Amino acid sequence: MNLQPIIDKVVQKNPAEVEFHQAVKEVLESLEPVLDRHPEFVKANIVERIVEPERVLMFRVPWVDDKGNVQVNRGFRVQFNSAIGPYKGGLRFHPSVYLGIIKFLGFEQIFKNSLTTLPMGGGKGGSDFDPKGKTDGEVMRFTQSFMSELFRHVGANCDVPAGDIGVGGREIGFMFGQYKKLTNNFEGVLTGKGLDWGGSLVRTEATGYGLVYFAEQMLNDLNTNFENKIVRMSGSGNVAIYATEKCIQLGAKVDTVSDSTGYIYDPEGFNTEKLNVLKRIKEVERKRLSDYAKEVTGVEYHEGSVWKLDKPCDVALPNATQNEINGEAANLLLKNGCKLVAEGANMPSTPEAINIYLKNNIYYGPAKAANAGGVATSGLEMSQNSLRMSWTFEETDVKLHNIMKSIHKSSKDAATEYGQPMNLQMGANIAGFMKVARSMLAQGII
Repeated sequence: MNLQPIIDKVVQKNPAEVEFHQAVKEVLESLEPVLDRHPEFVKANIVERIVEPERVLMFRVPWVDDKGNVQVNRGFRVQFNSAIGPYKGGLRFHPSVYLGIIKFLGFEQIFKNSLTTLPMGGGKGGSDFDPKGKTDGEVMRFTQSFMSELFRHVGANCDVPAGDIGVGGREIGFMFGQYKKLTNNFEGVLTGKGLDWGGSLVRTEATGYGLVYFAEQMLNDLNTNFENKIVRMSGSGNVAIYATEKCIQLGAKVDTVSDSTGYIYDPEGFNTEKLNVLKRIKEVERKRLSDYAKEVTGVEYHEGSVWKLDKPCDVALPNATQNEINGEAANLLLKNGCKLVAEGANMPSTPEAINIYLKNNIYYGPAKAANAGGVATSGLEMSQNSLRMSWTFEETDVKLHNIMKSIHKSSKDAATEYGQPMNLQMGANIAGFMKVARSMLAQGII
């Protein structure tokens, strides 16, 4: 079945939302052979329905800064699909946030959550608020105002947000407190909570660890492992830090991290001591990587994109933001011997970059599969909240590792079934879609 008319209609109905257009096109191009085999999905217009959010919320967020000035931001929550469970997906606080980014993230979340095997639907939210440079008091007042509207639309069995860019433990804590005050309910309405009040061990590490667990399965497909591999890493937030930690544990050499202004190149690679300095600077002091370079000897700090670094690497793990690797960067990775790309950020490779991977046998692990460890462990946190119990670090880590193995297997199996072995992009899209499509079909036209 030719799905281009549906893609064209999405573009027409959602003008200027280029990230959303890109995400829809990427998924739908994989689904044509599925619909040829399943005319029941065509008859029920499953694809036309799945690209349309069930609900879009957009609201004003007024708050007062430390100088007494009234500020106004815009808040969003897109509840995209609840066929297999409550809406689940993070909140992003960043100046770049607008409706198109939230819809792209929410659409991706449908299939990512489906792949985890856990009962979670797809959603996403956030605000154009920038927490960088704000005091704790300003962040608290903003998040309380944000939750004063959002609380009407979320709940443990309805919609369970988590963190994303700009939303960490501090922001989750303030929002949870406001929700509890407004509803008089102590429930698992948010994930990423503190360990003292309903959080899960491994949640902090989950996306980074899960990414490396997934990439490890990919390396196994290539009859190798992380030992002595050179890993090119972008980002220096939660995902990059804990992906680096797990890579070090598995014997790899991570030689870069980056932030929005530049990157660190360390020819010797990170070790535990250097990583602890990075954790302090980024997670505690909230400083820039240029400050890291002032403290650690033997490293280079460069402004600009880490993907312009012309040095050998075996594995690339992009963990910063959408479309960070373009065609030029992908060709540079190819030139430098990169054999595998696994995505820790959401949609960090442009369509041109992905085409280069696939045409040149760079084994490609798409974000909806490779970075699903975070939402998977959020799902485990939801389970623990429902059971009124908590699992040990080891128990939770084993569950995460097994989920990432399962995601890899289901993606690989679906790719093979549809005649594209080793095409994990196609396989992940198909495997994620099938569970949601069957559920939508069973539940009628709603």
